[in-house]
Amino acid sequence: MKTEQGVLRISIAVTLLLSGFGILFGLLSGSFVIVFDGVYGLTSATMTVLALFVSNLIVSSTASGPAKSNLVKHFTMGFWHLEPMVLGLNGMLLTGASIYGFINAVGSIMTGGRPLAFDHAVVYPVVTLIIAVAMTIFTRAANRKFKSDFVALDAKAWLMSAALGAALLVAFVFGLMIQGSSLEWVSPYIDPAVLGLVCLVIIPIPARTIRQALADILLVTPSDLKQHVDEVASEIVRRHGFLSYRCYVARVGRGRQIELNFIVPTDWPPTRLQDWDRIRDETGEAIGDDNPDRWLTIAFTADPEWAD
Repeated sequence: MKTEQGVLRISIAVTLLLSGFGILFGLLSGSFVIVFDGVYGLTSATMTVLALFVSNLIVSSTASGPAKSNLVKHFTMGFWHLEPMVLGLNGMLLTGASIYGFINAVGSIMTGGRPLAFDHAVVYPVVTLIIAVAMTIFTRAANRKFKSDFVALDAKAWLMSAALGAALLVAFVFGLMIQGSSLEWVSPYIDPAVLGLVCLVIIPIPARTIRQALADILLVTPSDLKQHVDEVASEIVRRHGFLSYRCYVARVGRGRQIELNFIVPTDWPPTRLQDWDRIRDETGEAIGDDNPDRWLTIAFTADPEWAD
């Protein structure tokens, strides 16, 4: 629990146990919505395993020691680019699973629904709700420290599981209460109706993650970071008498890639390399966020074509 990877491992273990329980319980009770919940969790767990693998690669490549040397030898630009790919794939798979579940729910309603043993089925949402709420609280609390997109998406998945568990509990209790009453004819429609409603709610939830992942993959410039770097670079130009600068910024997962090219006058007097490095240090400190996930390149040239 002290690392991002530790949180993901715990989440994977709990998800696999709950998913197996859901699939088995759903088949025994005849509830497709419970089976869907188990399969949905299994899909989420599979993607979390992939997220854990990518997270380990990123941490290893930015650490020191022999492991870094071997990785950098073959991947000199790091592994940040894998993070938005995994996040985007995860979001699209979860959305696709929800769309498939919704289509099945509509088909089931059109064919008369399906019978369900509510007295047995009601046990599953109680267990799911307790576990999902606990894991949502746990992952959100942990991510206040790590601020990881992987853990954030995992927390969303647990929140969706909690919402599904709550919806199932209400629906199954209602189904149990109407047995033997004039509303008993509604019983076969409860399971597919709840599934369809939950899928409609879940479908748009990963949209923000997918949108951000696509922006990272396409190297869309983050406006807030660009504005900050522009302010720093403008001050450096004013302070040292440069002509201008060119700034290139991209967000790739947790990585921040920044390239700054300062254009100096052609009649600039000879300057020691140590003095240029001092300006680089000054610029880097002003930009801030100096950690292994920041890729900062600062160059000086008298030819604007080299900066464009």
